[in-house]
Amino acid sequence: MQTPSSAPAPGTIRLVLDTNTVLALWMFRDPRLRALRSAIEEGRYRLFGREDANEELRRVLAYRQFGLEPDEQAALWHGYLSRLEPADFAPAAEALAALPTCRDADDQKFLEIALHHAATHLLTRDRALLALARHRAIRPHFSILTPERFINAACPPPDPGVAGKPE
Repeated sequence: MQTPSSAPAPGTIRLVLDTNTVLALWMFRDPRLRALRSAIEEGRYRLFGREDANEELRRVLAYRQFGLEPDEQAALWHGYLSRLEPADFAPAAEALAALPTCRDADDQKFLEIALHHAATHLLTRDRALLALARHRAIRPHFSILTPERFINAACPPPDPGVAGKPE
C-alpha cells in the first residue's frame, strides 16, 4: 500500500520503456528520439525495469537480423541496465490486480513494471499497449504514449527567439 513516505516526489518523471523503444533509442539511434535520449543520458528522467524485461532485451539484441557482435550486444544491454534505478515504491495489491490484460501477453510486464515503480509514463509504439492508454485502471497511475508524443509534451524545442541570440 502506498503511504506518503513511500510515494515518489511530485514532479519527478519516471519512465518505463518497452523493448522496441529501448532499441529505437540506443541501437537504431532514431533521430526523432534524440531529445529523449539526451534527457535520459543527462539524468533528467528516472528509468525503471524488471528482470524479465531486461532478459527480453538481451534476447532481442542477439537476433541475427540485427547483425550485432556479442560485444556490441553486451555494451548496449549493460549500457541500458546501468540507467535503470532500483525499485523504491510498491503499489497497493488491489491496484496491481485491477490492471487490464494486454492483448499481447508478452507486453503485460510493461504495465506491471509501470505500476510497480509508480511510473509517470510508459513509452511504447506497440499498438496493444497504446490501446490501453485510456483504460480507467491505467489513467490514475501512468500515461501510455509513444516516445514521439512524450517528446512533444516533455522536451519542447528551444525557443528560437532565445537560442542563438547574441549577448
